[in-house]
Amino acid sequence: MQKRIGIIGIIIKDRDRAAAKVNAVLSEHGDMVLGRMGLPFRDRGVNIIGLIFEATTDEVGALAGKLGMLDGVQVKSLLV
Repeated sequence: MQKRIGIIGIIIKDRDRAAAKVNAVLSEHGDMVLGRMGLPFRDRGVNIIGLIFEATTDEVGALAGKLGMLDGVQVKSLLV
């Protein structure tokens, strides 16, 4: 399967409860991550993580699926 480049946006609503779980999932899939940027949006009470990755559609689906199952976490992905 061919690898594609893409972006995953992650919004964490409850940092205290979800951040460690999100980081654990990202570490499992760290080989596909090319870049990561985090932004604490304190005024809104959320934290935003942007990932640039190179992976197959199956790998992206696995990562997004694991993240999306976590309470207080929203995920969107875009593949090119």
